[in-house]
Amino acid sequence: MVNSKHLTGRTAIVTGATRGIGRAIALKLAQEGSNIAFNYLSNKKLADSLVDEIKNYGVKVLAFKVDVRDFDKVQKMKDKILDKLGALDILINNAGITKDVPLAMMSPDNWDSVIDSNLKGTFNVTRSFIFTFIKQKFGNIINISSLSGIMGIAGQANYSASKGGIISFTKSLAKEVASYNIRVNAIAPGFIETDMVSNLDQKKILDLIPLNRLGKPEEVAEVVNFLLKKDSAYITGQVIRIDGGLGM
Repeated sequence: MVNSKHLTGRTAIVTGATRGIGRAIALKLAQEGSNIAFNYLSNKKLADSLVDEIKNYGVKVLAFKVDVRDFDKVQKMKDKILDKLGALDILINNAGITKDVPLAMMSPDNWDSVIDSNLKGTFNVTRSFIFTFIKQKFGNIINISSLSGIMGIAGQANYSASKGGIISFTKSLAKEVASYNIRVNAIAPGFIETDMVSNLDQKKILDLIPLNRLGKPEEVAEVVNFLLKKDSAYITGQVIRIDGGLGM
């Protein structure tokens, strides 16, 4: 019987995977047969529950309490993944935070913490793993950006800047590593059913979205899954919106 799981034998790392989009991605890739490594910042209970869910798919899983802002700790995480799982094929840069406030009231800490977590964190993780991909002449990197990084959203100057930076980072890196059979793409979600949007005015948001609903984390995970398939082998350096038409 042919194995229909297209990621069987692969190993993926998903950053910030304990909730929302990251969790949905980790579970989807495990369902498709990939071994999973992921990091989390503080909530061990959520991390442990994710480990248990992933194990149900019969794949290997490693969880790391690592802050992506710490380059040295990210490097050590990479070494442990390679030691324990023996390979690394897929990198999903998902970890990120928001600290929304109008620029006139934005403190330097509001700015620095978001840029460091979202943009520098993406650099730290990618920089740590890129040599592994180059050496093996294979890899697939998907960066989770945001519609905010394309069109800008009031009150999110820090978040928009970080996510816009991720888009430019994606395009530059895609050109650098294409000759090594490494693809790099970004996904720009709009309003997705996560903790990040739970406190926003739902009616006001829905009035802006042509499809008149929030997206689901699992729908973002399906786009990630498509970008990991052979069907998408000619796609690199692209930004795919999943926003219900909001950014049209």
